[in-house]
Amino acid sequence: MSRTILTIAGVVLAIWLLFTVLGALLSALKTFLFFGIVAVIGYLAVTLIAKSSKSFKGR
Repeated sequence: MSRTILTIAGVVLAIWLLFTVLGALLSALKTFLFFGIVAVIGYLAVTLIAKSSKSFKGR
């Protein structure tokens, strides 16, 4: 009887660990995606500012 209870507890703990690791991975991916979007927006802003300042230098 105790073997059955320990097996059920082990399965429950394994499922809990799986969902915990999956949640951590998805959270990390969302964080990297957010940082990537911020980096692209920053790159575009710097590029646009640099191009607009070049057009005013000749005047």
